[in-house]
Parts: sequence; C-alpha cells; structure tokens
Amino acid sequence: MLGNFQQSQLRIEIEASADAIHDSLLHPEQLKKWLIGQRFAPGMPEELHPGFKFTTWTGPVPVHHQVDVAKPNCLRLLLSGGIDGFHEWYWGEGWVQSRLEGVSILPLNLGQSLSLLSLRQFLATQFKRG
Repeated sequence: MLGNFQQSQLRIEIEASADAIHDSLLHPEQLKKWLIGQRFAPGMPEELHPGFKFTTWTGPVPVHHQVDVAKPNCLRLLLSGGIDGFHEWYWGEGWVQSRLEGVSILPLNLGQSLSLLSLRQFLATQFKRG
C-alpha cells in the first residue's frame, strides 16, 4: 500500500440520543445522507452486521469495508484499498467518538473531521424535525 501510516481519534458532543446516533451509523440509508464525498456500492442491507462487506469511493479511490463489530454503541470497520487499516466508532447519549488508523495517501484526519461535523449537522437537523 502506498501512503503514510496515519492515526486519529476524535470525540465530539452531539445533541442526539444514543439511538439516533446508532441509526445514523448502522443504517446505510441514513449513512448515505450525511457521509459527504462518498459513493456506495449497491446492495446495502437495512442494517450493517458483522461480516458484511461493501465498497465506497472517495473520488476515484475505492475503500473496501468489512464490518468487524456492530453493537448498540460500537461499530468497527476493517478497511482495505484506498485505506489499509480500521475505523472504530463509539457513542452514547450526546457524544460520538471516532478512531481511525491506517496507511493511505488520503488525508485521513481531514476526512474524519469533516465526517464528524457532517454527522453532527445531520443529527441536529433530524432532532429539530422530530
């Protein structure tokens, strides 16, 4: 794999319940609404589950994901292709934490920061609606 080893861990406060965060991360139809700059392969299930594999694209760069852990407050994805590593998500009432490690030419910290901000905005909008 070309690129540099990168690691980043970010935690932010979000005005949303743990259930709302769970649904936004584990339900692909919700995930597609806030994960900016990503295209998803067809055939996504209603909810991510261990062993499921899927591909996203950041521009022309494919990133292959394998769901390693999917629990009520944790999601761990093993990554290959454009990123060789893993992405872990943990959450609770009013907070979400993301840990990303891997080798890539992509700027992982920047993408992770933008994703968390997009998730926060998406959930804020959902919360105001209902």
